[in-house]
Amino acid sequence: MSWFVPEGRGAFEAFVKAFSLFDPVRLFMLKRIALLLVWLLFGGSGSCFALGPEEVLVVANREMKGSVALARYYMEKRAIPASHLLTLSLTLDETMPRLEYDDVLVKSVLASLAGLQAKPRIAAIVLIYGVPLKVAPPLPDLNVLSRIRELRERQKVLRKQGDSQDQDEKSHKKDVRQRVIQLLNTNQRAAVDSELSLAQAGKYDLDGWIKNPYYLGFQGQVTAIRKNQVLLVCRLDGPDVETVYRIIDDSLWAEEKGLEGRAYFDARWPEPDGPEGLRGYRRYDDSLHRAAAIAAQRLDVVLDAGEDLFAVKACPDAALYCGWYSLGKYIDSFGWKKGAIGYHIASSECTTLRRKESSVWCKRMLEKGVAATIGPVYEPYVQGFPVPHLFFRNILEGYMSLGESYLVALPYLSWQMVLIGDPLYQPFKPAELFASPQA
Repeated sequence: MSWFVPEGRGAFEAFVKAFSLFDPVRLFMLKRIALLLVWLLFGGSGSCFALGPEEVLVVANREMKGSVALARYYMEKRAIPASHLLTLSLTLDETMPRLEYDDVLVKSVLASLAGLQAKPRIAAIVLIYGVPLKVAPPLPDLNVLSRIRELRERQKVLRKQGDSQDQDEKSHKKDVRQRVIQLLNTNQRAAVDSELSLAQAGKYDLDGWIKNPYYLGFQGQVTAIRKNQVLLVCRLDGPDVETVYRIIDDSLWAEEKGLEGRAYFDARWPEPDGPEGLRGYRRYDDSLHRAAAIAAQRLDVVLDAGEDLFAVKACPDAALYCGWYSLGKYIDSFGWKKGAIGYHIASSECTTLRRKESSVWCKRMLEKGVAATIGPVYEPYVQGFPVPHLFFRNILEGYMSLGESYLVALPYLSWQMVLIGDPLYQPFKPAELFASPQA
């Protein structure tokens, strides 16, 4: 039984749906009761909570060499029905125009979902190497473009005047800059994956982010988007075809053998007295401490709470990783275990997967050997990242897949975040290890 609660997946459907009515502590306890019932009725199998291959739609780009072959390889390995493959002709650029996104990608996905009429419903979409990474904002009309040109001319004049200490002049420069950003619809650009997760939601505001109703921190709140309007979207992608084949194979290998090694967490400050009242960077730094404590119940853990990043070659046998903050510059600290999962909390780490000269973390981690990583295509702000202790708790607990663990830890959709990896990947066997239910 997946967290998407498709029809006809067992006697606990109504029970699992009811999870969303409770705060995180009650949710934790209810989940334990549900898992006990599953164990009693299904002979100890806890995996029925995980996303299933029959719930996945796979999308490939016919224009990218190797994309369709990769899709078929993945589907064969995961026993995803052949009818669940959608092939499209899309731009080869990493950024797609909004018009192509709306008229080609979204319309084709919705038509495929309607045509399959599967039971259980399609709950997840896997985008294959070659599907663009980013969607551009809508193009301004001619009148708006004329106004943008005027404002840019004004910016040139202001720059020639040089820096001023006058507060009114500083404020005017800022107002002009913000007006240009607004007219260019900059806040309406997004990751293709994050935007596509709302393909079934109809019309919604493109300006900024939208609360994810699956996020554990929003349970019990009213959100603008309902759970049945959300798709889990991730990608099997990387700098080249060979890397993507390796991701698929390594995930399957680690799933069979078990992911072993060490967990590395790179915080910046000592652990606070408690999470109450923490915001922004402090909240996420505290979450790294909490993730380390959770991981220590299953793996050897190294936690660094100092200002410096892990040194080069300082992290052998890395199975899990989360840390910050090296902006767009991967530090070669890790010897990655086969099947490793990790992400770096910084603003630019998935701006490209293909530019050879780039050293952003997602691209370099994939080149170095991880099987799954997460990053933003544009500035996400720190609160746009998956909350580390929620993400790693569910990975380590073993009842949710990689994709589901990501979805319940991700605060916002129609935004900048991308999950690269097999959403069906479950590197740990289910285990009742975790004492603290706090979200």
